[in-house]
Amino acid sequence: MPAKKQMNRKKTGKGEGEEKRIIVIDPDKVKPNSEAMKYFKRHAGGCGKIGCINIVGKKVIVSEFACAVCVNRCKQAPGDAVSVVKLPSNLTVDTTHRYGPNTFKLHGLPIPRPGHVLGLLGTNGTGKSTGMKILAGKLKPNLGMYAGSKEGSPPDWSDIVAYYRGSDLQNYFRGLINDQLKIAMKPQLEARFQRALKGKTVRHYLKRSDERGMMDRYARDLDLLPLLDRNIEDLSGGELQRFAVACTLCRKADVYMFDEVSSFLDVKQRLQCTELLRGLVNDQETSVDEWPGEEHASSKKYVIVVEHDLAILDYMSDFIQCMYGTPGAYGVVTARTRVRNGINQFLAGYIATDNMRFRDHELTFKVTSMDFNPDTGDDDRQEEKKDEGTKKKGPKSNYLTYPNMTHTRSRKNELGEVTSQFTLHVKSGSFRDGECIVLLGENGTGKTTFMELLAGKTKEQRGKESAIGSYDADNYDGGDNKPSLAALGVSYKVQTMNPKLRKFRGTVQQFLEQEINSSLADRLFRLLVIRELNIEEIYDLPVSSLSGGEMQRLSICICLGTPAIVYLIDEPSAALDCEQRVIAARVMKRWVVNHLGRTIFLVEHDFVMASAMADRVIVYEGRPGVEATALSPMSLADGFNHFLKNLDVTFRKDPINCRPRINKKNSRIDKIQKSEGEYYMFDIVEAEDDAFDDDDI
Repeated sequence: MPAKKQMNRKKTGKGEGEEKRIIVIDPDKVKPNSEAMKYFKRHAGGCGKIGCINIVGKKVIVSEFACAVCVNRCKQAPGDAVSVVKLPSNLTVDTTHRYGPNTFKLHGLPIPRPGHVLGLLGTNGTGKSTGMKILAGKLKPNLGMYAGSKEGSPPDWSDIVAYYRGSDLQNYFRGLINDQLKIAMKPQLEARFQRALKGKTVRHYLKRSDERGMMDRYARDLDLLPLLDRNIEDLSGGELQRFAVACTLCRKADVYMFDEVSSFLDVKQRLQCTELLRGLVNDQETSVDEWPGEEHASSKKYVIVVEHDLAILDYMSDFIQCMYGTPGAYGVVTARTRVRNGINQFLAGYIATDNMRFRDHELTFKVTSMDFNPDTGDDDRQEEKKDEGTKKKGPKSNYLTYPNMTHTRSRKNELGEVTSQFTLHVKSGSFRDGECIVLLGENGTGKTTFMELLAGKTKEQRGKESAIGSYDADNYDGGDNKPSLAALGVSYKVQTMNPKLRKFRGTVQQFLEQEINSSLADRLFRLLVIRELNIEEIYDLPVSSLSGGEMQRLSICICLGTPAIVYLIDEPSAALDCEQRVIAARVMKRWVVNHLGRTIFLVEHDFVMASAMADRVIVYEGRPGVEATALSPMSLADGFNHFLKNLDVTFRKDPINCRPRINKKNSRIDKIQKSEGEYYMFDIVEAEDDAFDDDDI
């Protein structure tokens, strides 16, 4: 029997500099009797060589060593069914896993360290979920040697452990295959997750998961006590997220994995989850004995987190590993690095240790404020905003006011009895053209209700309300017919996915032509919105088959393409990765504020995105779900300080890219900012030494 080929994780330098490529076939576009399948059947073997393009049953397989003629034919396949992606010539990491021929492959793996929180940062489709499955033992890495590959047969676990000798993964995989590591994983919240738990209460599943005897504590800290007797199918998105986090924390495990913890949560809830996650490995930071009876247990636990909110990821992680590549084609995991350096390198698009540039532009965060002086108010109403880029020349900036309003929403049971009631008090305010007003507050304090009032979508208005800016609206003194902006023209992107999108049976292009056909004829709209949001790449896909992120980008595009005076946008960052959030913020601000000179009312819980968009702020206070008050719009400095003071958290700005960073509780800079009443530091403090890491200041 021939000896098995020795596998080496380290590169020898052979073949360095030669061009490499990967050919990825979209199985949804290459089906039997499809145009792409007929195209490949015509050209299979057409070059005179054997093995370039093969038809095996109902599948098409293209060799990655195909000749230039066949590669060009793949590029011309109907419907962009094939992607030919060039791999970096200086890639120094071998293939960790590949699903099969002409499919996605992953280079490298996340390397967790016991007693620390490892954060994973990267765009969707670059292998974060694949890496998590491998570390959870749900997927065996084949090191690129899948069944039928030229490299050989898939390796055994003993070969995999030997392959990673000398690294932290050797001990990790050895413990995994010997059943010495127990895994607790919080998956992404999908529709099937809620369906699988249907019919049981929150209390039932928490008790079943309570292996540590911490159920009461986590139910209290995550505000789940009022929900214990509620069925899982009746939970909202934020309630379901907190329930999933609590179930994972209650389990007694050695490895804890959390996939997108912050989705559907407000800023306060995100900070609460962060403190609980860090308590798993940093029990000295909490006043509770996390691991009773287990000495030094926290130093032996692994915690791995996938998160797109950069401020939360920065705050909860001890180390960062970035993931880059071409979505759906390949992904590369970088080396483990400090939090600040890792996030800044990802935003810069350049990994210094690998000498690798994976993006041709840098992502930066610049908070722009119309007025930092709290004393400046209505006297500057007529001052026109100076915008960069191409802005349409129009009339002088409009200035509109809305009156004090009170709105009560009741929930009734089948007998018509009122079971719960929420009251929102709106203090009068104003807005003008060319600004973005961000709504900040906890979930359940009426932000979406306020947006519905402005859009005229409440049941009491019914189209009978007066228009904001009219005489009747200025003299409104109460009643059901509350003023709205419906008569002036409103484009409203709702918080949840529009049901009209899921019910549409055509393609994305057909839906765009139906909804915003006039905007599609605008060259600047195609350049500044459609191209930036990558809508063109999903033109031919059925709307009903889009993923959450694709659906979100399409919803933003429809909202921006609808002509209006005011744009109401509710949580645009949901289901978007960190890079797409930065792009979406830039697109919305550039198109609506700079180009059209219109107004945006934005609800957003991602503080990084909110700070990049906001010109003024409306803060919500009160008891969630019971009674709340929407304060008048205030300046950026006053609004952020007021909101963060209620949360008892301080922010500073990174000197390299201006991104907001959360100060560690009771750190030196945290105490200084709180004593000065400056909870959000707008001034950038430069570090005296480039080698100094300010994570602990």
